[in-house]
Amino acid sequence: MPPKPLLPPGPRTRRPRGMLLELADDPLKLLQECAAYGDVVGIPVLGRTIYFLNHPEHVKQVLVDNNPNYVKGRGLQATRRVTGRGLLTSEGEFHTRQRRMIQPVFHRQRIAAYAEVMTSYAERGMADWKDGEAHDLHHELMTLTMKIVAKCLFDADVTDEADSVGAAMGGLMEDFSPLDASPLGRILEKLPTPRQRRRLRNAKILDDVVYGFINERRISGEDRGDLLSMLLQAQDVEGDGTGMTDQQLRDEVMTLFLAGHETTANGLAWTFYLLAQHPEVEAKLQAELDSVLNGRLPTLADQPKLKYTRMVFSEALRLYPPAWAMGEWRSPRITSAATLFRRGRRC
Repeated sequence: MPPKPLLPPGPRTRRPRGMLLELADDPLKLLQECAAYGDVVGIPVLGRTIYFLNHPEHVKQVLVDNNPNYVKGRGLQATRRVTGRGLLTSEGEFHTRQRRMIQPVFHRQRIAAYAEVMTSYAERGMADWKDGEAHDLHHELMTLTMKIVAKCLFDADVTDEADSVGAAMGGLMEDFSPLDASPLGRILEKLPTPRQRRRLRNAKILDDVVYGFINERRISGEDRGDLLSMLLQAQDVEGDGTGMTDQQLRDEVMTLFLAGHETTANGLAWTFYLLAQHPEVEAKLQAELDSVLNGRLPTLADQPKLKYTRMVFSEALRLYPPAWAMGEWRSPRITSAATLFRRGRRC
C-alpha cells in the first residue's frame, strides 16, 4: 500500500461553513494566516487542497519552467464572463496566435505616442485643482486612466460617458468574489438574482461601448493610429493569414480596457497613499522630478533618468500590488505542490 502523501501545513476552518467561505469573506486575512506556515501552504476546500506558493523559485517553477503543464485558475477563468477569451484568460495555441497578432501594437514608437497621451491628459485633469482642496484621489485616477485608455484604444474622448462606463466597470469588479470560481458560483450565475441582473446590465453597457467603436471603424475603414486600428489590420502571418473576428476584437479590447484602467488607477492611488505616509520620500521624489524635468511634462525619453521615481513606484507595487494573487490549475502530469513541500523538507 503506497504511503499517504505528506501534505503541507496550513490553517484549518474554524466554522462549519468551510474554508471556501472564509476565503470569500476575507481573503486578505486568510492569506496573512497562510503566510505564517511557510513557503508552501495547503488548505482544504470542497474535498480538494488549494496550495499557496510563496517562494519565488516555486512561483517560477509554475509560471515559467513548467507553464505548459498548467492552465489558468478557475478564478481567472471566471472573469471570462467579462473579458471573454482575451490574452488574460485564453490558453494554448489560441493564446499564442492572439499574442502574435497583438504584439506589434506595443512597438516602442507606439508606446512613445501613448506616453504623450498620458501626460497631456494628466495635466488637463489637474488643471482646475487648487491648493487646499480635497479630492477623492481614487475616483480622480479611475476617471483619468479610463479616459487615457479610451484615447489610446479608440482615439476617442469618453468624457461624457465616463461616469456611466466607470460605474459599470466598478460594479462588475465589485461583484466578483472567490465564489464565482466554485461550482456554486456557476450555478448562481444562471439564476435571475439581483446580483446577476446587475452584472448583465453592467456588461451590456460596456459591450455597447466597445462594439460601437468596432462597428463604426469597420464601416469607415479609417486608420486613426490607435490600438483598435492596429487590431483591425492585424493578421496571423505565421498561421492562416486571417484577422480577428468582432468577438475576438471585443475580448482583446475589453481585456486591455480593464487592465489599463482599474489596475493602473489602484497602483497609482496606493503610491500616493504611501508617499503621504513618508514625506521624506516624497521630498526626494519631487527633487528628482524638478532636477530632470525642470518644470516641463515628462516624455518617454526621460524615463531612464527618473531612477528614484521608478524605485518608488516599484516599491508601491511590491507592497500593494493591484494583482495580488494568481491562480493556476494543475494537470495530472506535473509535479504537485505537495512534492514541492517534500523537496523543501529535504533541503
